[in-house]
Amino acid sequence: MRRLWRILAGNGDLRLLLAANLISLTGDWILRTGLAYQIYVLTGSTLASAGSVLASLLPQIALGSIAGVYADRWDRRRTMVVTNVLMVVALLPLLAVQHAGQVWLVYLVIAVQSCIAPFFTSAEAALVPSLVAADHLVTVNSLNGQARDVARLVGAALGGVIAAVGGIALLSLVDMVTFALAAGLLWLISVRRRSGSATRPHVLREWAEGMRIALSSRVLQVFLAFTVITGIGEAIMGTLMAPFVRDVLGGDARAFGVIMAAQAVGGIVGGLTATVIGHHFAPRTMFGWGTVVFGALDLVLFLYPLATHVLWPAPVLIALVGLPAAFLTAGGMAVFQNATTDNHRGRVFGATAAVNGAAMLLGTIAAGTLGERIGILPVIVTQGGAYCLAGVVVLLALPRPAPAQGELELRPQPGHERRRRAARLDSPEPARE
Repeated sequence: MRRLWRILAGNGDLRLLLAANLISLTGDWILRTGLAYQIYVLTGSTLASAGSVLASLLPQIALGSIAGVYADRWDRRRTMVVTNVLMVVALLPLLAVQHAGQVWLVYLVIAVQSCIAPFFTSAEAALVPSLVAADHLVTVNSLNGQARDVARLVGAALGGVIAAVGGIALLSLVDMVTFALAAGLLWLISVRRRSGSATRPHVLREWAEGMRIALSSRVLQVFLAFTVITGIGEAIMGTLMAPFVRDVLGGDARAFGVIMAAQAVGGIVGGLTATVIGHHFAPRTMFGWGTVVFGALDLVLFLYPLATHVLWPAPVLIALVGLPAAFLTAGGMAVFQNATTDNHRGRVFGATAAVNGAAMLLGTIAAGTLGERIGILPVIVTQGGAYCLAGVVVLLALPRPAPAQGELELRPQPGHERRRRAARLDSPEPARE
């Protein structure tokens, strides 16, 4: 714990980034939760609810890689500030939504925000390694995940209340305030980065270069494979979790809410644990074994109704999943950050985000189609199996300390430096208490 406080106490830029993320992500969950409810209230249609998912995924697929190209060229702090300001402007049309005939405005806002979001996420992923030392990345990634889980718990709880009190208009106003506050905090970050070039980027060429880099590195190949496998699994779970609770577990809306809250609480506890002790483990170990344990617990969650129909194991199991989830997230991001350099990290992350969006779209379509034909349980159980498979792929395919290909370097470096950087992927960080 002292290590964590030392990192935060000596890094004002990191504190600003974490605070901005917590505020804006809380607003995101408020809006996401409230809109999901309000769309169904306005239309009474599950198909209309599914339309909001497609409106959020398609721009991510189309723009994820392109956003990464610009994240490598623009000042990342400024990019994050501007995207938050644009998010405020994009929410304005929601103030006019009053009836079902205007639901297209909701889809439009979701689509526009989904076009803007990849520029922020690519810039953030590329900025973090420039704010902290390499041996602090696991701790910082864990802390960032912790902020996301706290935002999810608070935002999801507030979203329903705010939707009931003021509808879509109040939801949008609250989210505008959070984006504006986040933009102000990010503006105070002192780290500056010169733009990559004064010339206009050759977007297609640099997008292709980002994909080439991702496919030419053994580490990033594994990361992409993980993204595809787990993206499909997450979409399946996201689509079928509510039907699973209702039709398989026999729960009602309150039971579903309890299970989702337990997931957020588990994430917070897991994130705190990973933040405090994660630096004792190798990123590769956290990434691989965290994924395997995550998948195994999900398999138990989805299969235990075959033996008993009691409801209480579900929130317990989904809370327990929070610990391996925090470890795999922190370890996986550290593996990615160590396998890329500052001049191309944004576009490689953008390419990964686009691949994830495509995988989730495929998983959503598969879950909606197969769930009707062969049943909820046989389909949703594949999510746990997908994570177990992805974890095995990580453990078997990620290079061990000796091979130099474990670290991607585009710029020439002395041999001893290249080997030292490669070893970071698999060598546990020393305890510095």
